[in-house]
Amino acid sequence: MSIHHQYYKTGSLMIGGTSSQIIGFLDPPSFREYPNLDSKFLMFVTKNYQHVLAFVFAVSEINENLHILPNISLGFHISESYFIENRLYQIAMDFFPTRYKFIPNYKCDIQKDLIAAIGGLGSETSRHLAAILDIYKLPQFSYGDFAPVLNSHFPNLYWMIPNEIHQYKGIVQLLLHFRWMWVGLMSFNDDSGEYFLKNFQPILSQNGICSAFTEKIAATYIFDELLKLQESWNKTFVNIMESKANTIILHGETKAMIALRSLLQQGEIDYGKVFSKVWIMAAQLDFVAVAFQKYWSIEVFHGALAFSTHSKDMPKFQNFLQNVRPDLANSDGFIQPFWEQAFDCSFPNVSFYDDDVKTCSGEESLENLSGPFFEMSMTGHSYSIYNSVYALANAVHAMYSSRSRSRIMVAIDHKNMQPWQLHPILRNITFNNSAGETVHFNEDRQLTLGFDITNVITFPNNSFVRLKVGRMNPWAFPGKELSIDEDAITWPRSFNQVMPLSLCNDKCYPGYQKRKKEGKPFCCYDCVPCPKGKISPQTDIDFCIACQEDHYPNKEQTQCIAKVAIFLSYEELLGMTLAIFALLFSWITALVLATFIKHHNTPIVKANNRNLTYTLLISLLLCFLCALIFIGKPEKVTCLLRQTTFGMVFSVAVSGLLAKTITVVVAFNASRPGSSMRKWVGKRVANSIVLLCSIIQATICTVWLTTSPPFADVDMHSVAEEIVLECNEGSVTMFSCVLGYMGFLVFVSFTVAFKARKLPDTFNEAKSITFGMLVFCSVWLSFVPTYLSTKGKYMVAVEIFSILASSAGLLGCIFFPKCYIIVLRPDLNIKGQLIMRKKQKF
Repeated sequence: MSIHHQYYKTGSLMIGGTSSQIIGFLDPPSFREYPNLDSKFLMFVTKNYQHVLAFVFAVSEINENLHILPNISLGFHISESYFIENRLYQIAMDFFPTRYKFIPNYKCDIQKDLIAAIGGLGSETSRHLAAILDIYKLPQFSYGDFAPVLNSHFPNLYWMIPNEIHQYKGIVQLLLHFRWMWVGLMSFNDDSGEYFLKNFQPILSQNGICSAFTEKIAATYIFDELLKLQESWNKTFVNIMESKANTIILHGETKAMIALRSLLQQGEIDYGKVFSKVWIMAAQLDFVAVAFQKYWSIEVFHGALAFSTHSKDMPKFQNFLQNVRPDLANSDGFIQPFWEQAFDCSFPNVSFYDDDVKTCSGEESLENLSGPFFEMSMTGHSYSIYNSVYALANAVHAMYSSRSRSRIMVAIDHKNMQPWQLHPILRNITFNNSAGETVHFNEDRQLTLGFDITNVITFPNNSFVRLKVGRMNPWAFPGKELSIDEDAITWPRSFNQVMPLSLCNDKCYPGYQKRKKEGKPFCCYDCVPCPKGKISPQTDIDFCIACQEDHYPNKEQTQCIAKVAIFLSYEELLGMTLAIFALLFSWITALVLATFIKHHNTPIVKANNRNLTYTLLISLLLCFLCALIFIGKPEKVTCLLRQTTFGMVFSVAVSGLLAKTITVVVAFNASRPGSSMRKWVGKRVANSIVLLCSIIQATICTVWLTTSPPFADVDMHSVAEEIVLECNEGSVTMFSCVLGYMGFLVFVSFTVAFKARKLPDTFNEAKSITFGMLVFCSVWLSFVPTYLSTKGKYMVAVEIFSILASSAGLLGCIFFPKCYIIVLRPDLNIKGQLIMRKKQKF
């Protein structure tokens, strides 16, 4: 089977293709080794020879397949493609004339029945070929990088890889997956590199990723320019090594990889440092080497993550490669140069032969070549070429099938078929290749197979393996485009199999938030603790978040904890203690009341309005008992009763004291001769005072309960870690009116008692009332700041304490002296004794 120029029987079709890129490269050591050669000589990129073999393999499979194009064989013509524009145009024109003469636009002699072209590897090659092929509406399959500009200008161009924008998005998703936010960019210094930087950097910024540096790789084949280039690279080598950006995104083509390897090799030699970074390589790149790089280490690429055009293992292709031998392909114009450079040997029959170079036996095996020179598994580019041939064959088969009137294929004059007739079929074709995958083009004439993500693992003998660790399918459901097996990845050895970090600074751990550094990219920031009441549950969070109202931050401010609902309950020690004191004082008050009732006919009980005394004791008893309403879970009924009951019973108690004091004053003044106050002496005045004062307070409470009654409420904010179940007063104004009126009664009662404290009466209670009111006022004056400074259930406890303390003060100051006389000194509780003491005072 001939490769360079091969033709089959008369009923064959021709496919044109470009392959095996030849690079003119200036290498001084080679001059010394081959002094008779010109300073610019051709050098194979041997790895690309697999593209030729994949092309031949696909054609061979189709020609041997009885189900595709029976009675018709595909032939092909392969030409070298160069990095020289004029040469590419000549290659394109060479597809059309006769076999032996180059006469553009003339058909004579034996014709090449060309139906399609496959090529090239780079966008520039595709553009130059398309400029000629599109004139003839010839289908062209490009397996290099996708160029949207070419896609719009050349409608006959079919792309075997997805749009490059999809690859950019896949790279960004990979960076976000590993949280690599500070990365380096390296691209080839050409139009493709400019397009990459122009379109990729905005996508990085939109996703919160910054570029630490941007380097353009320049390639030259002139020795002096190469030295200058190396000097320039050395200046940035150390800076890149010391950068915190441990991830470098590499974009380019074959030229970029060859130039980069030269620059890295020299940089490591000059500085004695291993270039230890994680490379993320675009699909256009491949691990290639030329002859002078054969023994260079590829350790620098160990652990790299490479995007590649999707491919699938083809066991038959590996068997095909194992049988490739130079003597079996004598008409192959590529195999001898490939064999010589790949195996570092020379065939004796070539025009130039060096005794110092070993002779090629032809029995060398492709399996023994290291990865940069040749791979036995089908690469993504080769798989694209393979699918291109099958797509074309299926399109031709579909065209012939539509023309045939029977289901059996018949011989048809292939010369009547025009290449442009294949376009409607190609744009709608769907088929399964021999690997079992469905192949079809979308509306943009792109093959919809997506990208593989491979992990490169190198070995000391300069070989490597590609391990598929992920997939990028742009046409998957949103959020499912990228799949990655993180555990299967082998990282560069310097990271000790720990996932590298690629950040401008250390992560902000939970409990901290980012704060931008002035004058630095947005990826560089300081870490500051979260403000009070907020948390950051994740690393590198931009802003701390507030907890829900019913949650509070933990001490580290890393998570929200549910608040516990609290209230002053009988089960806890504080509530139990207050309840016991309330019951104890209630029991004491009841005991005093029983004592007074038992001795109701004694002078000391009768002296100061016995019924008013009973009213005062009952109101004090209710004051002690009303404290129990404040203990327990706030409910609708208890909230309604708390403050109103407290206000009413205290108003009755204070008004009773006021009535007692006024009674003493009136009785003393009425005892004077000719006094007009005699008519006010009696129980009616005292009862009227108590009734009037109580009615006023009752009116205030009624208005309060009618307009804005208290209700059960929750306080989420007073106590950070608790939800306080409380009674909301409803109307602060009405609550203030209740307290203000009580204060007014206390003030009047204290004033009257203070002025009446020295009146000459044996059982004058003014002094006792004065002391009782002093205690009462002291308690409630200290209550105000204490109440305002406490929170939660302790506010209720303070109010209960004030109720108990003030009530106990009144009970003790007013009734303790009388109980002492009644119980312990009954000899003083007789009328004669009282008269005697009265005379002694006068």
